Amino acid sequence: MISAGLVDLVQCPDCRGRIVAAAGGYACSNCERRFDSVHGYLDLRPREAFEEQTKYLDEALHADARHEAIAPPLLGSKIRNDMLRRFLAPGSGDRIIDLGCGSGRTLVWNADSGAAVTGVDIAPYFAPDAVAKADVLLGDLRRLPLRDRAFGKAWSLDVLEHMSRPALIAMLREANRVLADDGALFVYTHVRKNGWIAGGTRLVNRFAAFCERLGLLDLSQERLRKSDHVNPLSDHDDLARAAAESGFRIERVTYYTPIVGAFVENVLVRIAEKALTRRHARPTSSGAGANRGDATRAARRQAQARVKRGGALYGALMVVSWVMRIDIVCFGRMRSGPFFALLRKTGAPPLA
Repeated sequence: MISAGLVDLVQCPDCRGRIVAAAGGYACSNCERRFDSVHGYLDLRPREAFEEQTKYLDEALHADARHEAIAPPLLGSKIRNDMLRRFLAPGSGDRIIDLGCGSGRTLVWNADSGAAVTGVDIAPYFAPDAVAKADVLLGDLRRLPLRDRAFGKAWSLDVLEHMSRPALIAMLREANRVLADDGALFVYTHVRKNGWIAGGTRLVNRFAAFCERLGLLDLSQERLRKSDHVNPLSDHDDLARAAAESGFRIERVTYYTPIVGAFVENVLVRIAEKALTRRHARPTSSGAGANRGDATRAARRQAQARVKRGGALYGALMVVSWVMRIDIVCFGRMRSGPFFALLRKTGAPPLA
């Protein structure tokens, strides 16, 4: 949605002028550039796009229609959202920005916190629920169309690994700019260097690949998503350097090497998804069957609808989600690639 509060927070990505209502739409009061809002959100991407762009702008990465509906947070999504709440403690009176919000599902999941939440992403694949219930806008994280010090807190989940080192620093510097003094940024991402514990995840992934060769599951969409990973941070010392270069310090870290989680999501869930897809792809009485893409979307919609209704499936997935916390309880202090971190703003970034 486009609330009055959001309009007060945004600025022109090109000249930093104020955005104002103008003839049924919105425009910059300084350079007079007009901005599209016909889809229920503002398009505040820079006039000239950066040369480096994410593959998440491609429709192919959204072919499974994950963005079309928002189910309750479960499995790995629940773990990430629970850690967000633990680290950032969103609450009434907070103004928070989701940097790289994707479909906007995390905005919806945290609407009950009482915080005023806003999401920004470069790709226009927002869930209708997010557009209806939260402030979302199109924008580039390297040139945020937001006023200085407009937010007290921020989060960014599964985003940093998609950026080159220069883009990462530019994004963190922009996060610093829009955060108030002493503001906090929660991130979930990973570095390239893994600890020995990551061997367990690699074993699970090899087993998943074996299951795929047997035709029990399909990991093609996951490979497509991960093909956009650039992984700019070499190790956790490099994370500290990038934070300092951007005007942050690392206040808190919990490592997250998903071994149980990888088995659940990369094997069990994918097997169930493949079975549902096959069911939806069966020929009808007329002899016509859905193609794989349509069948996958139909299977995902059906599963999301069942989860949203609650009942036995939802209860079972909640139990599995709690079991997956073993990865944090047992391995959360073992330095490895994936991690949750709270970055605290220490001041303006050093001059580049």
